[in-house]
Amino acid sequence: MKELKQNIGFFAHEVFNLGPKESFELCGAGAVIVDVRESYLNNFKMFDVENVICLPYSELSDSYSDLPCDKLLIIADAVGLRSRECVLFLNEHGYENVFNMAGGIVDWERDGLPLTTSINNRLSGSCMCQLKEREKPKK
Repeated sequence: MKELKQNIGFFAHEVFNLGPKESFELCGAGAVIVDVRESYLNNFKMFDVENVICLPYSELSDSYSDLPCDKLLIIADAVGLRSRECVLFLNEHGYENVFNMAGGIVDWERDGLPLTTSINNRLSGSCMCQLKEREKPKK
């Protein structure tokens, strides 16, 4: 794994990072995206790759041992901040094959990489910190 990390990504802020395009390419080779956004955030826009595990940040400490140890894991969130914390946590718990997706799903979308969306779960708010579920239309 150390050899692999020397050939891809970049090291910054104490973790190995990948950009979205590099992450997408690695997914085609068997890497797994671990989406650590909370459920209400990951239901509207989702990474459209074969191997995605949704494991909210709030559940990581209870469920991290369920993550595969034999796959390259790319931890992703909205912009790459909480995912960095998750990489640090996983490294402390023995995971070595873990990368942070710098820029998260925001940069993934900006780069034109595949997403699926569910209009019924669209969010609203004036900035990232105020995202909330939209009001459902009254029947």
